[in-house]
Order: sequence, then structure tokens, then C-alpha cells
Amino acid sequence: MPQPTFHGDPYRVLGLSSDASDGAIKRRWRELARAHHPDRAADPGEAERLTKQMARINAAYDVLRDPERRSRIDARQRRAGTDASGFATNRASDNGHEEPAGPPPPRQTRPVTARFDTSRVLHRRNATLRRSASVLDGQPPTPRSRVEQEPLRASDPCGPILRRSRAARPPRLPTLEEARRTELAFGKFRGRTLGEVERIEPTYIDWIARTITRDHDLVVRARVIRDDMNARGVERRVRPVTPGFGEPREA
Repeated sequence: MPQPTFHGDPYRVLGLSSDASDGAIKRRWRELARAHHPDRAADPGEAERLTKQMARINAAYDVLRDPERRSRIDARQRRAGTDASGFATNRASDNGHEEPAGPPPPRQTRPVTARFDTSRVLHRRNATLRRSASVLDGQPPTPRSRVEQEPLRASDPCGPILRRSRAARPPRLPTLEEARRTELAFGKFRGRTLGEVERIEPTYIDWIARTITRDHDLVVRARVIRDDMNARGVERRVRPVTPGFGEPREA
């Protein structure tokens, strides 16, 4: 089972030097255990602090009482250039001057407040800031001669200016067969097609073509059937117009 790693200097935690004997380490651990035992706390907050501190003391003592782990700690401190108390010292270089301990200083970088060259964005007074159209990036605009356009015309004497498209065509009317296959979704003939309604009650087709306003497609198909009946000379009774809301009925 791997041993837990101790982070820090165990000598500094116990307040000892690196040349302390095993007996001195054990006596120091007992003194700290009596002084920092959690049972000596007067309130829960102090007990929690002493518990964490006692755990740190026990971990340092476990490291120093193990000869193998203690030797690794001593070797690491010698490589880092620390003295017996755990503080870093200066190392003597080859030329006789002392060099500071610790990692090498970072490389010097350009300061943030360095000056920047802004001569390319300088414009003379009263100079034109807009570039000419010949140096614009991208695809040039399409010549007007290649686009077939009709001159503007006014819809009303004082109304908005509209452009009438040459490609505008009237909507295609449905054929007679398409109109007869249209199924009704309301009324007493709900679920039947306009062709069936034409054979049962032709005046209902006239009523749809004259009255319905919410379904434009249905009205158009009803008018196609109505025009076909008029062309064939189909006689049918004229349905009376039901008076609307607020209109009095005849006595």
C-alpha cells in the first residue's frame, strides 16, 4: 500500500532542526500532542481547529519516525538549499557570488505600457476617410443594364410608389374535377365533396360561393362549379338571404 505524501516541511511543523535525534522527535511530538489535543478545547470551533492542527502534527511525526521517508525529506531539502530550520539560503556560484535560492526568475517580457505604432491610422486634417469604389473588396455591383426593371409608378396620386413585376401572373384556377373532389368540413354536408353537394342540392354551391368569406380556396372551387352549372344551364332555386344580426325580419 503506497504511503501518503506529506506536503511541506515536517521539521517546521514540529519546530525541530534537521539534525534532531529520534528521541528528541518523539519528546517534541508528545509535548505538542498534550498542548494541542482537541479535548482541551472550550468550544466546537476551537475543537475543529485543534483537530486539524493535531492531524498535521501526527502526519509530520509519521514522516520523521520512518528512516526511509526522513532520508528522502533531508535529501530534498539539501537539493533545495535549505538549512536545518527549513528556510532557504543563498548558494555560491562558480564565480564566487551568492545566488538567491529558489526557482529561476521569469524571463523578461515586454511591458504592458509599451508604445504602439499608430502612424498607419493617422489621417490628415480634412482628409477623405472613405476609399474609392475601385478599391473595395469583394464582387463589383451588377450593372443596371443587365437587370430588367420597369420604371417606378404611383399606385395612387398621393399614395406610395410601387414597382409592378413583369413576372406577376394571376393565380391558377382549379379544374372542375379538383373542385368537385373538395371535401366540406362544416355544415349539413360535412364530410361530403362539392361534387356530391352539386348533385344533391345545387343551391348550396351558390350559397358557398356567395356567402363564405373565411376559406378563400373553398370559395374559388365553389365558383368554378357554379360557373360550370351556369354554362350548362342547370336550373336551381334561389336561396333566400338570411337577415343578419340586428336586421328586422319581414312580417
